[in-house]
Amino acid sequence: MPSVLGLLEAREKKVREEVARLRAALGEAEAALERLVDARATVAEVLAEPSCAVAEPVGSAVAGSVVPHRAEGMEASVLAPDYQRIVSVLESEAGREGMRCQQLAAALGLEAVPAKVEGLRSKAKRLVERGWARQVRPGVFTALAAAAG
Repeated sequence: MPSVLGLLEAREKKVREEVARLRAALGEAEAALERLVDARATVAEVLAEPSCAVAEPVGSAVAGSVVPHRAEGMEASVLAPDYQRIVSVLESEAGREGMRCQQLAAALGLEAVPAKVEGLRSKAKRLVERGWARQVRPGVFTALAAAAG
């Protein structure tokens, strides 16, 4: 039969372990709360500042960036690298008459599988919507200058 003192010591050890676990969880929760309070204070500061026009980012675009609407004097270098490659192929001699997305995929060195072709179609349509390319016939894309000339 276990002794009463032995039982009490075991119970005390178990409770101390529970207290240590709860202290660690409390420390993590307090750190998370502090980060949230700091974030809220930073957002409040930013929103309290007088609004100013957002400047266009300087430098080249990165993959995954938004395709800007083309304005007079804009160069293709503001586009993300994937879009720059598409525009350069459409501006090439092969793209002057217009290219289907399967042809575009081949010119870009991609497999002409449905997933790649549909991805290119989406990007080409986005370039058309934003004024960087033209769709001369359904599914046929060309560079802006080639279609105008």
